[in-house]
Amino acid sequence: MSYQYIENEIEIWGIEKGIIGPGGFGTAASQAKKTAEEVEELVNAVCADNKAEIIDAIGDIGVTLLMQCHIQGVTFTECLEAAHAVISKRKGKMVDGVFVKDA
Repeated sequence: MSYQYIENEIEIWGIEKGIIGPGGFGTAASQAKKTAEEVEELVNAVCADNKAEIIDAIGDIGVTLLMQCHIQGVTFTECLEAAHAVISKRKGKMVDGVFVKDA
């Protein structure tokens, strides 16, 4: 399955569920809160080393981010491109398994 296909299917699901699109009731704040909930689930799954739950949580995070993009009128690709433009120039080092950017 291509990324574009699955993204379109997720958007159709969001419209059918009334999250996005004409008459959609999803708000930027509600989707941000949902993303935070899903990130917490990811942290719990990683700490438990539960691969199935990790995959589920990452997928759910992706869905909430796609809904947020639609609400904001941007594409996920635009967001990734903007992030890449910043991080590609970032300097820093790994500290205890975390990349710490230079000030």
